[in-house]
Amino acid sequence: MSFSFGRQSQKASYQEIQQLKQWIYQALQIDDEISISLSQLQCTEPGCPPIETVIHVMTNPVQQYKIHKSIAEI
Repeated sequence: MSFSFGRQSQKASYQEIQQLKQWIYQALQIDDEISISLSQLQCTEPGCPPIETVIHVMTNPVQQYKIHKSIAEI
């Protein structure tokens, strides 16, 4: 399973996605019962990073983090 968003985006393997989620759980000390959503977005607007990874931690309220790299690069 891999994700590809946009024409020039980098693909992330299932293992890379799972590793990133594991790091997020550890770094933010999140309970295993809380879901994490990862999105890899491509931007073409001026001043916007070409690819960014958006992390949503499904707490109430939802926590959002952005990293200006693809999932594969993190």
